[in-house]
Amino acid sequence: MDYRHLGRSGMLVSALAYGNWITHGSQIEEEAAVACVRAALDNGITTFDTADVYAQGAAETVLGRALRGVRRDSIEIFTKVYWPTGPNPNNRGLSRKHIMESLHASLERLQTDHVDLLQAHRFDYEAPVEETMQAFDDLVRHGKVHYVGVSEWSAPQIAEALRIADEMGFDRLVSNQPQYSLIWRVIEAEVVPLCEKEGVGQIVWSPLAQGVLTGKYAPGGAEPPGGSRAKGPEGGEMGWLLRDEVLEPVQAYAALCREAGHTPAAVALAWVLRNQNVSSAIVGASRPEQILENVKALDVALEPDFVEAVEKVLAPATLFDPAFTFSPASRNEM
Repeated sequence: MDYRHLGRSGMLVSALAYGNWITHGSQIEEEAAVACVRAALDNGITTFDTADVYAQGAAETVLGRALRGVRRDSIEIFTKVYWPTGPNPNNRGLSRKHIMESLHASLERLQTDHVDLLQAHRFDYEAPVEETMQAFDDLVRHGKVHYVGVSEWSAPQIAEALRIADEMGFDRLVSNQPQYSLIWRVIEAEVVPLCEKEGVGQIVWSPLAQGVLTGKYAPGGAEPPGGSRAKGPEGGEMGWLLRDEVLEPVQAYAALCREAGHTPAAVALAWVLRNQNVSSAIVGASRPEQILENVKALDVALEPDFVEAVEKVLAPATLFDPAFTFSPASRNEM
């Protein structure tokens, strides 16, 4: 396993992080979830990403139980706050009230007295950024959070939070958690240049484009494989990815990878990790074997000519425009 600094912080994270967005507490049984966590640990993954909203809190609960008995100082636990966690108007957003209450509930579910990273899951257009950053800073000073970050914030939003932190003496953001893959490259235009300058590292989600970059989805209206994400309750959110305009270039990409002796998934992960601003790429799993397969990406050396060929064949399916990313209404994450 490769370990990298999270942004300009002193904390090291594993190049691959284990995430449980749509697995723990919903898609797979707890026994399988625990087996996946154990496989991650056995293969050097020390970084675990979750959120208060995943499976209505059940994902944090399952992760907490799966990590029971693991030395707390040997792992990094990340969680997030923003999306609604209850029916009350204050059970959402980035107000001081919701941040504090949500974090304490997360700690209870995770069975820990602190998290290593707390991230704002989206930008809150109603809560003052000063209030959010003050609450984050207080949690750091109380020892309940070690570092703070954001998820899917635009470059101007990140810059504003950093300005406020510097002016007020608050703890600075060290991370951003955006979607990023060979076919979703929108952060490259504005977010990455800002974050490189300011010492903010990317913890990227969906580096395999929700499984599409494995090449398992065929174009032409073919039925998705049984047990795949497209067959599950989240399949409706994959609409843009399952169009022939995307799947046909992906099939050509998969053929290139196999000709080079690599799996499409390993190449997709290795490509993301080539970006020096990426601190970690989040992978999920419903079976331990998927963890073993993903870890192989760390042994893939991508030659410049091969990278150029891969990017060229995927060009018709690739999005670069930041306008596609930052919708306050969107929940297509995580």
